[in-house]
Amino acid sequence: MTEMARGPSNRSAPIKITDVAAAAGVAPMTVSRVLNTPDRVSPETTARVRAAIERLGYVPNLIAGGLSSRKSRMVAAIVPTIAHPMFAGLVQAFTDSMRQAGYQVMLSICGYHDPDDEGLFRALLGRRPDALLITGSSYSPAALQMLIEAHIPVVEIWDVSSRPIDMMLGFGHAQVGAEVAAFFHAKEHDRCAVLVADDSRAVSRARGFVEGVAKAGGTLVREMIVPAPSTISAGREGLRSLLPDLGERCALFCGSDLMAFGVVTEARIQGVAVPDRLAVCGFGNFELAAQCDPAITTVSLEGVETGRSAATMLLRRLAGEEPRDADRMQVPFSIIERATT
Repeated sequence: MTEMARGPSNRSAPIKITDVAAAAGVAPMTVSRVLNTPDRVSPETTARVRAAIERLGYVPNLIAGGLSSRKSRMVAAIVPTIAHPMFAGLVQAFTDSMRQAGYQVMLSICGYHDPDDEGLFRALLGRRPDALLITGSSYSPAALQMLIEAHIPVVEIWDVSSRPIDMMLGFGHAQVGAEVAAFFHAKEHDRCAVLVADDSRAVSRARGFVEGVAKAGGTLVREMIVPAPSTISAGREGLRSLLPDLGERCALFCGSDLMAFGVVTEARIQGVAVPDRLAVCGFGNFELAAQCDPAITTVSLEGVETGRSAATMLLRRLAGEEPRDADRMQVPFSIIERATT
């Protein structure tokens, strides 16, 4: 490994990997392993080496090392937002898992409507990441072909794709909506509404809900789609718009727990009884849904666990393992019934 000259101001020579090895009482190869493949070194030795690195001020030349091994030790991740609790938790879990294995994560926020996915992928792939995590599968054919030709491990999360590029870890959004419709029907709700943000996954959940209501013989009083992302204020404004259509009893499926929280807050202000007049179900199982008064019924998905699982998939492939059937799996979901239904 090539070292970059940087050290305490009273040193005239750069700190070398051999200096770190001597200070930690290990071989230079062990220092290299701590920097590049820490999973192959015991926690005690890793701690000793990292303490020596910090004490000496040693900074490895990761660029040169990456060029010589053709590995950047960097993974790119694309998500629509980190303002949303579900994506924030997923990114944190993914980043923590990759960092523990010696990889850094380069995060890109693509938003909900990015017309230039080719430009995004080209910019990220130009940094030569060792692997890529992408959210969803609704990318242009040219952009997807770009990923295929990159010949690096790719994991698609959050959607179920009929033709995944490589690895997939998702769920059927339309199926989620259909399950919520069936849940409301079992609670004897024959009048329903849906309020979601205008992103492809939330809209897919809305479509599944609308079809589920129709299948159960119910009446859809309103389908409302607002600009993405979903927010608490969008939930409050949405309920104000929906009030004339509620009637004596209605069940509302919200695109996220943030929206559902806004709906429940506005219902209290407007004097709408929850759940007697308005039943509410959210999506995401955020902490505020459980802590709200009344607590909000929601669809639970393990966003944090999805981040960890995606990292595990990528790390197996980066270690040279062959593809396996388990690399293409659906994330389970469940409806957690609380006081709003």
